[in-house]
Amino acid sequence: MAKTPVLTPRADDFPRWYQDLIGKAELADNGPVRGTMVIRPYGYGLWERMQAEMDARIKETGTQNAYFPLLIPESYLTREADHVEGFAPELAVVTHGGGHRLEEPAVVRPTSETIVNDYFSKWIQSYRDLPLLINQWANVVRWELRPRLFLRTSEFLWQEGHTAHATYEEARDFAAHVHRRVYEDFLRTVLALDVVPGRKTAKERFAGAVNTLTLEGMMGDGKAVQMATSHELGQNFARAFRTRYLSREGRQELVWQTSWGSTTRMIGALVMAHGDDDGLRVPPRLAHIQVVVLAIKDDASVLARVREVGDRLRAAGLRVRVDDHTDVPFGRRAVDWELKGVPVRVEIGPRDLENGTAMLVRRIPGGKEPVALDQLASVLPGILDEDQALLLAQSRERRESRTAEVSTIGEAVEAASAGGWARIPWAVLGEEGESKLAEHAVTVRCLVAEDGSVPEADDAPGNVAVVARAY
Repeated sequence: MAKTPVLTPRADDFPRWYQDLIGKAELADNGPVRGTMVIRPYGYGLWERMQAEMDARIKETGTQNAYFPLLIPESYLTREADHVEGFAPELAVVTHGGGHRLEEPAVVRPTSETIVNDYFSKWIQSYRDLPLLINQWANVVRWELRPRLFLRTSEFLWQEGHTAHATYEEARDFAAHVHRRVYEDFLRTVLALDVVPGRKTAKERFAGAVNTLTLEGMMGDGKAVQMATSHELGQNFARAFRTRYLSREGRQELVWQTSWGSTTRMIGALVMAHGDDDGLRVPPRLAHIQVVVLAIKDDASVLARVREVGDRLRAAGLRVRVDDHTDVPFGRRAVDWELKGVPVRVEIGPRDLENGTAMLVRRIPGGKEPVALDQLASVLPGILDEDQALLLAQSRERRESRTAEVSTIGEAVEAASAGGWARIPWAVLGEEGESKLAEHAVTVRCLVAEDGSVPEADDAPGNVAVVARAY
């Protein structure tokens, strides 16, 4: 009799496979309020690694971390018309506090452009205060009608950057710099995702922005996930909040602004982009556990050697977990680590000790081989680098092989409905065609130039629309 699979096979039911894996890999649970989630330690460990990698890149731009309140006066959101219209359906509003009705309702932070600008208008007096570059790590609430763990939840974690500049050019260039040097670099080199950088159409851009730059990733089922965005806000919020500065010439000028963010949605994308029927596959540069050293049997010599190997690998700079819980059957523990996607397992039992070897099991390409115990510290870094590169190559191959060049709206819908992406000239599609795509649950993920670069304008000659179904 065939063994019942631990996970629903992806080919049978991709959404069910995703839900199975989130639970069985102990990434998260549903929270008690619909649309909320509890991030479990293994899942939060992934987020902490994402935070560390991105925070370092953010600080390299000269941006400093700060924190702004969770509760925002409702009147703040009404000051920028497009902004309030864009977020109104998603707002959670506090009307009572301390047993009394509030004089003014407070909105639970959906994003912080409005409250940040209220303080920017106080902190910025002259050109000497610019550029002002602020980031915060926080939670936000956007009331989600169709929740799915990590991908769409009513409360999620993120970072949001907010900057003010003296000129349009400075703000434009800073938004582009964050887009490429913070987000794209992180997504490619750490998450091993072959993302497409592009420009959002007017219909898809952030509420209140004049331009939105995005990075789109293809998941294992061919759908798209928006991974991170960087927005040029122009002077819209500066005008609404009177965020001005005294120029060198002695004139009062409105600042030019950007905002940009990435969220715990990236954990969901990590699962869907790299996972397989055996579980998660975590890129080694991201993994908070790169190597797990397992004791096969409850043997004093084995346990001592397993702990010694763990110490030696940590000293070599690897992130290591020692699994010496021999009261749990070895097979079950091996399956659990397979589900969690730890890149390498080092398995040691009595026979291995006799041979002076360990069994090295690679999660990403699969396969196992014996390796001399005294060589582990020297061979593992190279193996982890190989596996990191392999994940990126597989992500690129999937995107390229499942992206069709099309010339009609019908062909674009067909390609997206078949589980892939399509590229269609924007001159052929246009805003009217974009609306027709939406009738088939297909959206324009971004606009790119013919050479794959990010276009400077929506209507730049030669623009190509990348279209897909999306999460």
